Amino acid sequence: MTALQKYNNLTQRIITGILGSAAVITGVCYSEWTYFALFFALCGLAMFEFYKLVGLDGMIPQKTLGIVIGLSIFSLTFFIEHGTVDPKFFFLIFPMASIVFMIKLYKKFERKPFTNIAFTFLGIFYIATPLSLMSIAAYENGSYNFEIILGSLLILWASDTGAYFAGTYFGKRKLFERISPKKSWEGFFGGAALALVITFIFTQYFHSLASYHWYVIAVLIIVGGTFGDLIESLLKRSIEIKDSGTVLPGHGGFLDRFDGLLISAPFIVAYLEIF
Repeated sequence: MTALQKYNNLTQRIITGILGSAAVITGVCYSEWTYFALFFALCGLAMFEFYKLVGLDGMIPQKTLGIVIGLSIFSLTFFIEHGTVDPKFFFLIFPMASIVFMIKLYKKFERKPFTNIAFTFLGIFYIATPLSLMSIAAYENGSYNFEIILGSLLILWASDTGAYFAGTYFGKRKLFERISPKKSWEGFFGGAALALVITFIFTQYFHSLASYHWYVIAVLIIVGGTFGDLIESLLKRSIEIKDSGTVLPGHGGFLDRFDGLLISAPFIVAYLEIF
């Protein structure tokens, strides 16, 4: 990371994107266990990043317990879908969540304990829940299939990349200036175009889903990913920071890189399960 700092932002973004994408694609495609390890780590790191951010705004969430609950939800969802854990064990989450309230009784000097409780649960609902839902998508056909996860990620990355370059070179009309002054309609449509091209290419080689399902998922990701980016921008603007972290040169933090997935995932899984 230190070595990358000598390059400009665009070069950092490209190098980090290539290395990070290669690591994620390898983890998703190699086996269900590397997928589990990859998303388990992503869930924990993103939640840690979130709790750190809200801490900067004066909140005091229960970081450790929140992350433990979030990782438990992710792990139980994965192992239930995998078939190695009985679904009844998911009920363990509810007493674990109740402990969040109990602990606050012993915190003597907190002015707004229920606000802090709310932010603890927000980290779980905002990050752990959508990432857990991806395991349901991974086992959509009864056994682990990397195609749905890989396809969703590639479409999301294409949308982000297309929006970045189209917005940088052609952006004039503001998309949502109050929240994110740099985002433009030209960027949105550029991202949508590249995402649909990637979707078309993907449907030629992968057949876990019918082609029209992939195009519906692409639309959900294009729209949901845009809202996810705006929502994270709203979070950062409320705290008055530029990036959620510095661990990914040129991209910021884990929330900056995967914010679109957090909003898209519930729509993707709802669509796959219902239709």
